[in-house]
Order: sequence, then structure tokens, then C-alpha cells
Amino acid sequence: MNLFSAEMRRDPFAAYDDLRRDSPVFRVPPPFDGWMVFDYDGVRQVLQDHEAFSSQVPAPRNWFISFDAPRHVLQRTLISKALTPRLIAQLEPRIRDCSRELLDAVEPSPAIDLASEYSSPLARMVIAGMIGIPAADWPTYQRWSDTILRLSDTRSFGPEAEASMLDFAEVTAEMSAWLEDLIQQRREAPADDLLTRLLEADVDGAHLSHEEILGFIQLLTVAGQETASGVITNAVLCLAEAPEQMERLRAHPELLGSAVEEVLRFRSPLQWVMRTARRGIALHGFRIPPGALVVPVIASANRDTRVFRAPNSFDIARDPNPHLAFGSGVHACLGAPLARMEARIALTDLMTRFPRLELALDGPWEPRRALHAHGPRRLPLRLTNTDAQHRNGAAVHAFHGE
Repeated sequence: MNLFSAEMRRDPFAAYDDLRRDSPVFRVPPPFDGWMVFDYDGVRQVLQDHEAFSSQVPAPRNWFISFDAPRHVLQRTLISKALTPRLIAQLEPRIRDCSRELLDAVEPSPAIDLASEYSSPLARMVIAGMIGIPAADWPTYQRWSDTILRLSDTRSFGPEAEASMLDFAEVTAEMSAWLEDLIQQRREAPADDLLTRLLEADVDGAHLSHEEILGFIQLLTVAGQETASGVITNAVLCLAEAPEQMERLRAHPELLGSAVEEVLRFRSPLQWVMRTARRGIALHGFRIPPGALVVPVIASANRDTRVFRAPNSFDIARDPNPHLAFGSGVHACLGAPLARMEARIALTDLMTRFPRLELALDGPWEPRRALHAHGPRRLPLRLTNTDAQHRNGAAVHAFHGE
């Protein structure tokens, strides 16, 4: 069984079911060389027990997600002072504008690739605008994002991994010089953006350093974009594959929030994360040695029959839905509210503008590049356009809660 083949990455869920039942802790041999955990309780334990499982894993040295306390606590607190719920809420009009701008460009077409023409550029525009990156720099920003993403597309120490690391080092140097100039501009003239807030964040006189801000922007560039675009693309895939659920959502737009949560559970865009065992740990009858790589498989936990009723069914009204799509504990995803908002806006605009959204695949879809990510890299859709009256009518107001 190759857990990283394209076929398995498209549909790993039957394998997850078997592994949860027969071997909820599974040793994957080199070159991956790690212990994968598949059941809900085991995954939650690995995510929440920071005394037993360290977040220090192979990652760029200044990415705070790979820090442990107390360094992680301080940096997360500083970032949280900048990335506030108020800031995220203020982004809603901008997200709506970006969404409609992209859809205006594709609406005359009978078909689009949802990922490359809508969900990915939407997420990129939102993150770049939030940081405060000038529009003239967006093509460069996209190149940086693509390079950072390639870090997670290999699991070996061969030539491909070495090339990815060299490219990343080059991009890091470029980003550092660019950031230094932009920080100087913000110090001279503060702006209403995330970068200014990161510079101003203060905890008992402690501030984020240049390297810490750089690391967070790199992390936000790849994680923020990939998560939001993945949720949107996966949501349309789920609804197109379950047309009765799409019609249910059209008839009951008040289910939009729970529909997004069900997408996060059913097709978790983040399949797994990594931890390191601090000591020898017994889990489900296996002994994981100290220093071993431990991989809690979030997407498998979200299909555990002991927690979710009929977990392999897509149900937009599922309640309760205690999924782990954004992690759990002190390392839970800071950007989760933003990803949820983008997904709600995107689904609203897509479903009110296009009465029919149909898959136009001519074969199996190609998985996204990052090994830990789930969902299509491209998603061709056939569109049936609506008219302006419908677009501006009751359906739109209902989806927006008006």
C-alpha cells in the first residue's frame, strides 16, 4: 500500500477505515520513516498532549508552528494581537469584491477550472491584500508561494528535495530584503494592514523580530492560501458529487455554515500534521520510540465511526460535528475563521450566480501538490449562467442572511 500514490491521495478513505480498524498506529518505513495515527482519540491525543509530543519537526527554522512552549506561546500571542477577529471581520467586503471580480471575468465562459481561475487566485488576493503587499508585487508573491509550497511536495532526501530547499533559500533571501524595505515604509507611514499590526504587537515589551515576521508571512503565504482554496475547491467537489445536498443547500441557505463544516470533515484539506515523540510512548499497544516522527492523520480521525454517525456520507446538516480539520489544542489553526469566511462567501457567490455547477472531468482528478493536502489541483466545471434578476434577487439575499 502506497499512501502517497496519486490514486490513494484522491481517495484514501477506504484505506483509512481499514487502518483505523486493524492498525490505528501504523509504522511507515523509510524514506518517510514515521508512525501514523488514524483513530480520533489517538489523533486528538497527539495534537493535545504537548508534554509527550513536540511540535519541533523538519520545517523552516523561523516558522512558529514548529516551536514548543514557551517560545510558541509568546509568538502566537503576539501574532494573535495582530490577526484579530476584528481584522478578519473587516476583510469581508474585500473578499466579496475579489470573488465577484474573478467571477465577472469567467462568467461568459461555459466552463472554468475552479482551482486556477477562482479558488486559488481568490485566496492569494485575500492574503496578499491582508498583509499589505502592493498589487504590483503580486506576480512575485505568487512565485514565492509556489516555491514555498514545493517544500511539502517531497518526502525524501534525494535531488528533488535538495532542489526544493535551494529554491526556498533563494526565495527566503528575496523575501527578507523585500520585507525589510516594506517594514521601513510601514514604520514611516503605518497602514491599516496586517504587517503594521505585526510590527505594533506588544506583550510586556516583547515584539516580533524581522525573522519572526518573515517566517509568519511565509507560513501565511502557503498555509493561508492552501487551506482557503482547498476548502472552496473541495466544497464544490463534494456538492457536485452529491447533487441532492447541493439542492438542499439551495433550498435551505441557512445550512451554509454547517455545510462548510461538513466539507472540512468529509474532505479535510489538511490530511495530516507532524509531531516528534519526546519520550517512549505507548499507544494502542505499540511503543513509539523517543525522537520518532509521529503523524496524526486528521482526515482519518474525521471519518471515525465511534465519533461520527455514517461518517462516509456527506451531510450538510450534520450535528454535532466535532471534526479536527483545523487541529486541536494550542497549535489549532489561527487562520480558521478566515478560511471559513472565504468558503462561505465563495459558495454563496457561486451558487447564486450559477444555477448549475457540474463537473467536467475527463478522467481522475490530479491531487494537489503538497503531500499533506487533499483535493484536486484542477477542477473543471461546466457552468450554467443565471440572469441579473436572479443574481440580485431573493436567493442572494437569503444566502447573505438579509
